[in-house]
Amino acid sequence: MAKYRGLISSDWSECLSPNGPFDCMAFVYPEHTSELTAIFKQYTGNEISLSVAMKRCLGLLPALLNADQMDDYLDRKYAHYTGVSELIEACLSNNILFMINTTGSMGYFQRVFAKKLLPRVSALSAHPGLIFPDSKSDPKILFKLQEITGKPINTALAARHFQIPPQNILVMGDSGGDGPHFKWAMEQNAICVASMAKPSLKVFCARHRLKIHKYFGISYENGEPRREADEMQVDFKELVPFISDRLNDQKYSL
Repeated sequence: MAKYRGLISSDWSECLSPNGPFDCMAFVYPEHTSELTAIFKQYTGNEISLSVAMKRCLGLLPALLNADQMDDYLDRKYAHYTGVSELIEACLSNNILFMINTTGSMGYFQRVFAKKLLPRVSALSAHPGLIFPDSKSDPKILFKLQEITGKPINTALAARHFQIPPQNILVMGDSGGDGPHFKWAMEQNAICVASMAKPSLKVFCARHRLKIHKYFGISYENGEPRREADEMQVDFKELVPFISDRLNDQKYSL
């Protein structure tokens, strides 16, 4: 079993990537874009559960996306923020388990790794509503995420499996949907990073008296529109010194 000295468990949509979890559906079925966008906002605002959101989304579609349709979407629309690949590579090369923990579909990430659009992470926690047959390019450890309350459960399972202590866990998210993950992190004395923080995450943390150890990228105020062009200027390699300091290892560098 690989020996990891730390764990980063991060959301994906609008946290490491400008894309939303339902964007691939809207790309293939553009006639449902407005409904899918509304469902996404309800979910991230903690108005509906993940299972309800996914049920509503999939109920709109005439058929599930196949691998070719997903590949077409990725070829045209895939993006992640500047420096994300380098951050993941730095973690992997320094024995830090990098885990994407997201409401996005398992199938989306299966094709991302198959097409080598992102360094293959050590663990993936994603929704199984859209999933393709197993592939050698899949992350070694896969967790099915049915509800947002499953994010901390899956992080805890990964940490327990690799014997990573709580103080060496860093949780990263952007919206209220990541609130339960942050709450668990505080209870475990882990580290919380708000990336491209939305008002819904700030409200959740204030309500539950949760400490955010670091805000990274743009921190949005209530009613402020997203500035995607500005988000793309944020370089995630700049998180390396913070991670280095928190993991108490001065050798950690890009």
